[in-house]
This record gives sequence, C-alpha cells and structure tokens, in this order.
Amino acid sequence: MAKKEKLTPQKDWYTSKYGVIAGYLPQDKKDMLNWHKQLVSDVETEKQKTGTINLQPSVQALSDLIHENGIVRMYVTQMINEVPATQKKIRNTEQLLETLNYIIQRAPEYNSDPAKRNTFPLSALFVYMMFTPSGEAAFRLTEFNTAIRNILQAWCNYLDSPASCNVLNTGKTGWLSPSAYELNQLNEFIIPDKNAPHWGFKSYNDYFHRQINPQYRPIADPNNPKIIVSANDGTVYNLSRKVKLSDTFWIKSQPYSLINMLDNSPHVTDFIGGDVLQSFLSGANFHRWNAPVSGKVIEARIIDGLMFSELHVEGFDDGAGILSQGYESAVNTRGLVIIESEDKTIGKVCVMPIGITEISSVTIEVKVGQHVKKGEELGYFSYGGSTLCLVFQPKAIKEFNVYGPTKSNQQGEPINVNSQIAVAN
Repeated sequence: MAKKEKLTPQKDWYTSKYGVIAGYLPQDKKDMLNWHKQLVSDVETEKQKTGTINLQPSVQALSDLIHENGIVRMYVTQMINEVPATQKKIRNTEQLLETLNYIIQRAPEYNSDPAKRNTFPLSALFVYMMFTPSGEAAFRLTEFNTAIRNILQAWCNYLDSPASCNVLNTGKTGWLSPSAYELNQLNEFIIPDKNAPHWGFKSYNDYFHRQINPQYRPIADPNNPKIIVSANDGTVYNLSRKVKLSDTFWIKSQPYSLINMLDNSPHVTDFIGGDVLQSFLSGANFHRWNAPVSGKVIEARIIDGLMFSELHVEGFDDGAGILSQGYESAVNTRGLVIIESEDKTIGKVCVMPIGITEISSVTIEVKVGQHVKKGEELGYFSYGGSTLCLVFQPKAIKEFNVYGPTKSNQQGEPINVNSQIAVAN
C-alpha cells in the first residue's frame, strides 16, 4: 500500500465561529461594510464622469425582468429592504443593477491584508441579501436565477479575455506580487514565461486555472487500482456513508440525496447505500480536477442549477454559501462525470465538481466512451469558490484515509489532487 503523505493546510484559511472559511472575503465585518460603501462610491463617481451608466446586455436583461415580472420585482425589492440598516449600503434595485454592472467589467484585484481581502465581489455584494427571507426565495426563482447565470457568463467571458490581464502584475494589488506569489504557492505552478507581459498568462481565468508542476502532485501508487486518489486540491468538508436515494437535503444536517445530486442519472441506483466524500476548494487551490480511478467515462454532462442560494437553517454565513455545501450538491450548477472502473469491485465512481461562489463555471474535458487513467485531468473550474463530491458504490471502499470536521476539530483534512484518499475492497 502506498505511504500516505502528510499535507499542510492552504495559507489563506481562517477560523470564524462558523468554522473554517476561505479568506477571500474580508475577515473583518467592518471592512466588508467599508467595501460596500466604496463600491457604491465608485459607481457614483463613474456615473458623474460619464453622465450616465450604460448597462451591459446581461444586466439590462435583469433590469427588464425586474420591471416586467411582478414576483421577481417583489422579492428583489424586499430582499434589499430586509437587509438590516447597519449593513445596508445598496438602497434600491437601481443601485443593485449599477453595482452588478460595475463588477462584471473588472477583474478582482489582490489585497495582501486578509482582513480587507475581497476577491469574490459578487459574493460580498449578495452576502447580506442572501440571508433575508425574500433573498432566500429570490435566488431560487427560475427566472431570476437564469438572469444571474447570464450575468455570470458575461463576466466569465470578460475574465477569459486579454482585458482582464491588467491585474496580472507585480504591483501591490497584482496577482504576481511577491505576497500573492507566496500566498498562492506559485512556485508549485507552471508559469508560461516570466519575461513576457503578465508572465505569459492570456487572461485572469488563464491564471486562475493555471496548471501545476506534476512533481508537486504525484499520483499515489499509479499501478495499484485499489488505491483511490483525490480528484482535487482542497479540504475535506464531509464524509458520509450509506447514502440514500432520496433524502431531505434542505435540513440542518444536509444529508445527501443521490437522485437530486445526480439529476436522475440512469446510473443513480447503483450508488444507493454508497459513500460520498466532499471537499472544499479555496481561491488559492489548484482548480483542475482529475480521475480518482482508471476506467471508461460512461456519463459526462453539466447540470444547470442555482447560484447564490444557501440553507438558512445553518444561520448567517459570512462566507456566502460555504456552510451550505451539502445542500448545494443537490441544487447548484455542477458537473457530472461517471467512470466505470477497471476494477469490478469498485464499479462506478461519480466525480461531481460544483460551483458555489462567483462564476460557478465548470468545464468538462472528457467525453463519454473515453478511457481515462488514474490522475488524468477531467476538467477545471473557472474563477470562483468550488466544492467537489466523489460518490462511490456500496462495498467499493474498504477504508477512507482522510477525515472530515468533527465536534472537537471543525477543520477537515487538507488533501491534494492525486494523493491517496481511500483503499478499495
């Protein structure tokens, strides 16, 4: 059996009373409110310079929806009004639209101060609105969710463009600065060309889902099919065994509901009574994901789902959805890649990458019928926070070698892609 290496947590994590949350929103609530105040001020300054604000097509479509659809207008208006006065900087739908418009035309800047670091601006914009009663309803409305998805896609298109490279520099607020280099452990990643502009990265997203040097992520026991490896970098969020076909995923314990997670896949019944291992990726993690076993891809597709929807029974979430990852496995936009293992005892393994903040963009690079080797790349996340589930058939796993949060230790175990996570029967 391969010797399991000891890993260390990512450096951008911090502990709040809610547990471990990625440090890509301001840690200090006062700084969060200062960010909101500055955002509104920046929008007003831009409006004064130009005399008007021309909404981007995707934001204009949301504006039209709010104007024309009474139910959407009601919930959006109420979710803004329901934000407590001490936290309210967005006063009306016009301001909301203008701030959305401002954010999606820019790439996030780096900040070396974790108390003030805010590189998930849409999460910061929505964090208080999401927790209102009307916000809970609004972000589950199909029409509103579709409009938000289109806005996120427009932002993704911008972050895929060369224009987004302006934040890829070595200055104080640049993602190539010495501080960012250390925080994001860029020494482990492949830098296209340090002598080229922006070090050879073609866009912000090109930087975000950058490739890692294989020597830093060796495949555990590559020729032993019984050793199952992690599909991604991250931290273990939960490990659940004997998972049900259908369960009440919307309650506080967030039990996994296979029929909803797998979107009624024809293979869903094969996983009843099996295991789910879920891990969370912070903004600094490697954002590509690999095959945990060798085998044939028998299903590969994207499931369109919700964005910025959270489970209110968990209480206010200052990470904008981090506390609701079990729930999000059943409702959020996600990928579905099912591999038929070469080992008959393992059977089918489901790899489910899930977008939870910002763009929520999942790209699958493999096709049905393709044979993949353990450790081979399956796809990647574009900019944003993410989570990933591995789903195993019953009796496939002899033992897991990683642990999730406990009552005495709220932080799960850090894992690296291609490292050993389990031993099969």
